[in-house]
Amino acid sequence: MTSPARDALARELLAADRAATLVRLGDLEADVALIVEASEGSNADDEHDPEGATIAFERAQTSALAASAVAHLREVTAAEGRLLDGTYGVCEVCGDAIPDARLEARPTARTCVTHAARPR
Repeated sequence: MTSPARDALARELLAADRAATLVRLGDLEADVALIVEASEGSNADDEHDPEGATIAFERAQTSALAASAVAHLREVTAAEGRLLDGTYGVCEVCGDAIPDARLEARPTARTCVTHAARPR
């Protein structure tokens, strides 16, 4: 199921995915810091100030996106672990090979297309 060329491509894709996610996470963390900094000097009351609700929403939304990026980094790390133990590209549900096209599109995929479509 694995080959040196396939593993090398997977390592390359996962490294690029990790790098892009780290950049996105850094940008999001900077955005959160700017939102917090901008709201520190104001007397925004989320309940009564129309801008307060917007600031709170932006902070919550940006924080949620940052948490999602952190979770994705965990998925990249897990995929790298599967590469090391020889289970990368094997569906965790049925044990069949995950198609190369799926792995190229989503290098962190844990399941084949059939099982990805099914609710867990």
